[in-house]
Amino acid sequence: MLVDAFLDYLRAGRNYSLHTVDGYGRDLRQFEEFFREENPEAEFSTVGEAAVRSWMVSLMDEGRSPASVNRKLSSLRTFYRYLRKNKVVAVNPTTRIPGPKKRKALPAFLREKEMDLLLDEIPFGEGFEACRDKAMIELLYSTGIRQSELIGLNDSDVDFSSRQIKVNGKRNKQRLIPCGAGLMDCLRKYVDERNGAVPSGEGAFFVLKDGRRMYPMAVYTIVKRNLSKVATLKKKSPHVLRHTFATVMLNNGADLKSVKELLGHESLQTTEVYTHVTFEELKKVYEQAHPRA
Repeated sequence: MLVDAFLDYLRAGRNYSLHTVDGYGRDLRQFEEFFREENPEAEFSTVGEAAVRSWMVSLMDEGRSPASVNRKLSSLRTFYRYLRKNKVVAVNPTTRIPGPKKRKALPAFLREKEMDLLLDEIPFGEGFEACRDKAMIELLYSTGIRQSELIGLNDSDVDFSSRQIKVNGKRNKQRLIPCGAGLMDCLRKYVDERNGAVPSGEGAFFVLKDGRRMYPMAVYTIVKRNLSKVATLKKKSPHVLRHTFATVMLNNGADLKSVKELLGHESLQTTEVYTHVTFEELKKVYEQAHPRA
């Protein structure tokens, strides 16, 4: 009776779709079935926090995903808010119950050999655009800068003599990033091609063939097209190259604090996700190499 009245309220009072209302109904009836197995006389108005917690645990034990359990808990919360508003219950038994944490997906990245193949063996072609495309990918991979930071680079930010670039990061926070000789040679070659082929712009470092500054979709398209030559990842964005930079640095002995500074992260916790990536790699190596793994 209570469930039916609640579902009518969602349909008529909140204008929820039939699909959404059906989902609420399934969740609430599953919970009702669960608590009545323990006590056939129990009602929604009499069960407490312990019953809700037990249901959450049983769902996780069944192998339900955190997202699925959180959705069901959300259904219960909405239902009990409705009951409290209508003075059916004095206390909402879901208030103090946190949902299970969703496991964050590990960042996607390319392997070193894939990047070596792309940058050292696969030809990009000749001319300004080919030179620019390679320079952008080399820069993203070699420094870990964000797509927005690459787009915002000006000629004055690239110091060839000191082999470093100045980057304007989030919240306009600037940082200096050292660059290797190979990267600087690639950038210098690009500048020579650009200056001979493109109208002078307003100081933007990476430009389109008409001299305008690069924009996000253009960078994304170039990166995706070239990463597709060597990678089978579903995601082939500029941010994947940032993940690749961080993973390669840690796999080759860089300390976490240094990688944090190079990436421009505010917190070390943000950078720590890449240690999970490197650990996953170590696990794979162990499982492949050890006879009793």
